[in-house]
Amino acid sequence: MSSIDFKHQMHAHCESGVTTNLLKHYGIHMTEPLAFGIGAGLFFTHIPFVKVNGVPGTSYRSYPGTIFKTLMKSLNIQYEMQQFGNNQEKGQKALDDLLDRGIPVGLLSGIFYLTYMPEAYRFQFNAHNLIAYGKNEAGNYLISDPTLEGLHEIAPADLQKSRFAKGFPEPKGKLYYITNVPQQLDMEAAIRKGIKKNIWLYTSPPIGLFGNKAIHTLANRLEHYPDKLTDRQAVLYVGNIIRMQEEIGTGGGGFRFLYAAFLQEAAQILGKPELKEFSQRMTAIGDAWRNFAYSAARICKARTSDLVSYKDLSKMLHEIGHQEKAFFMDLKKVNL
Repeated sequence: MSSIDFKHQMHAHCESGVTTNLLKHYGIHMTEPLAFGIGAGLFFTHIPFVKVNGVPGTSYRSYPGTIFKTLMKSLNIQYEMQQFGNNQEKGQKALDDLLDRGIPVGLLSGIFYLTYMPEAYRFQFNAHNLIAYGKNEAGNYLISDPTLEGLHEIAPADLQKSRFAKGFPEPKGKLYYITNVPQQLDMEAAIRKGIKKNIWLYTSPPIGLFGNKAIHTLANRLEHYPDKLTDRQAVLYVGNIIRMQEEIGTGGGGFRFLYAAFLQEAAQILGKPELKEFSQRMTAIGDAWRNFAYSAARICKARTSDLVSYKDLSKMLHEIGHQEKAFFMDLKKVNL
């Protein structure tokens, strides 16, 4: 039996929440928006040929694991990250050894097998982050999941299924943990790096699957869903866009609000009041995403009152894409 004196705190999103809670365990008190912003978490991806649960993959944030890695590197915090392929025995032993050493461990998992999760949240999504901080007398793992209140536990077999779940992306038993924290942290430099990296990540991809271009790719395809898909398929595709936006972590609109909160904090820390204006602009963009989700949901539910068309949804997405492009191009001009 092993247990760490770990302080759990609920957050809006899993990876930025795990990152924040791990940092606090080592005496670094940082807000989740700061972790998300320094980690350059704001992004967009739409890959039509990669199917997740039978529908095209859409994501509103950077690839799982990049927020943690980017933040650690920006603050010069040492860490380890491991994957184990299909070797479940090796993956479990590595986790147990770390817990025996008193080290809380971040894990990538598949939500479907997390038995402590409410039934409504358990579906095939293999990029959920959580923290294991010990085992109890029954041999169950003690879990801090930042998207839920309180602490939880899970049987070893269920955690193994979750850590080695099949489907895109495969967690492959991925774990990560902090190994050393420097005495001095240059928070201002880290914030500047985070903003500049996020600008580059979002605006630089040359193909229409990633970054700003991906929003327009989705908008173009969405307009033609009724022509190329059955009615049921079209509704499923739109429904998945909404679910990825509003139910996975903080969702599309939520990630935008999180970044807006980061810029508000950054304005104070860096002494750059102009960043507050960008915070307000990003909040408005988050509102636009939520309005899009509301309109898309009406199509899914076949509401006849004030019903928008697929073409209308496409126009809304194009407009959001233009707004986000202008936002980052203007942010790039700020003298940080």
